[in-house]
Amino acid sequence: MGLITELTVKLHGQPEAIRAAVCAFDDIDGAVNAVIATIQSGIPMARIEFVDRASAAYFNKATQAGWPDAPHLMLEFHGSEQGVAEQADRFSEIATEFGGQGFRWAAKTEDRNALWAMRHNAYRTALQAYPGHTPITTDICVPISRLAEAVEETAAEIDASGIPGPIVGHVGDGNFHALLLPLAGDAAAWETAQKLAANMAERALRLGGTVSGEHGIGMGKVKYMAQEHGEGWAVMGAIKAALDPDGIMNPGKLLPGN
Repeated sequence: MGLITELTVKLHGQPEAIRAAVCAFDDIDGAVNAVIATIQSGIPMARIEFVDRASAAYFNKATQAGWPDAPHLMLEFHGSEQGVAEQADRFSEIATEFGGQGFRWAAKTEDRNALWAMRHNAYRTALQAYPGHTPITTDICVPISRLAEAVEETAAEIDASGIPGPIVGHVGDGNFHALLLPLAGDAAAWETAQKLAANMAERALRLGGTVSGEHGIGMGKVKYMAQEHGEGWAVMGAIKAALDPDGIMNPGKLLPGN
């Protein structure tokens, strides 16, 4: 369950009606543009997630889900019985316009839980599909209007690299993840995977986004901070130095001048 969904349930209790669904698309472009149109239309979505063709195949292998060999959207609506029905109908119309097909709806709790369990286990099922490969996880977040461009460019580059790299994401937030899987011990493959990750970060900045939506900055993405934040980055460093003049609070990990 996403953070916003969890907070909503805690604050307001369980909604009167919950309905989840999954549907397939011919290509990434159709799936992501359906998300953009859904968000722009104002349909309230509790969850909307993207799963690429490779991830769908992993789900099928792990759970016999029987999904088509295609990219998918996974989504969930919360609200009154009437409101959820109207939201689902409107989404179906939008998705169909972008090639959505094979809708599978789930209203029972056990059916919804089974559906989301596949998404939550995406990392594990991908690793199972490629034993002996070393995972490199990364993510970016871009404005929703640039999401299709970001996902398509990333997917095309990963495909051309020859390295497995399934993509999933919280696309309703403009955020998506890539799990890059170079073969362990293959130095060239490792270097290629690192370049793919770097290009994702550069792509996010070019499209007006951020180099990390959820995974954090860590040591790997700190080099992009000045480019992302501009003059604000030096200001952050000055504040840190003023609060920690001796540099004893996590020294040298992130902000400049500490």
